[in-house]
Amino acid sequence: MSPTFAMLVLEVRDLRRSIEFYRLLGLDVPDPRPDRPVSICRLGPGAKLVLTEQFAARYDPDWVRPERGYQQLVEFYAGDDAAVDAEWARLTGAGYHGRMAPTQTAGPYAAMVDDPDGNVILLTSDEAARPDAGTA
Repeated sequence: MSPTFAMLVLEVRDLRRSIEFYRLLGLDVPDPRPDRPVSICRLGPGAKLVLTEQFAARYDPDWVRPERGYQQLVEFYAGDDAAVDAEWARLTGAGYHGRMAPTQTAGPYAAMVDDPDGNVILLTSDEAARPDAGTA
């Protein structure tokens, strides 16, 4: 069997703030259990978003939190171009840093917003990113 994508794990600074951000984005992110500083949100069949404050530091002795820049973009299909504009306005209106205002890129119409930890959220109208893309 070959590896199958299962989850995206984000090491966050403040679990509560991150949960609030991803809920505002529209995800059904559960509250963590009191004894476990992690929240696991099911994104669809076989895929999860995991928010945690301590996994990397606890299990990887060489891990260092990046202080500048970003290392990944997490893409969310928003719908059409107007939906990208609306998500941008809603998230930046709530005080989250807008990295790139909605624009037509060389590829899809897109915008970029930082989550509370500086992970870049790419909002697109890219049909290839639709949850049902490629299904019959």
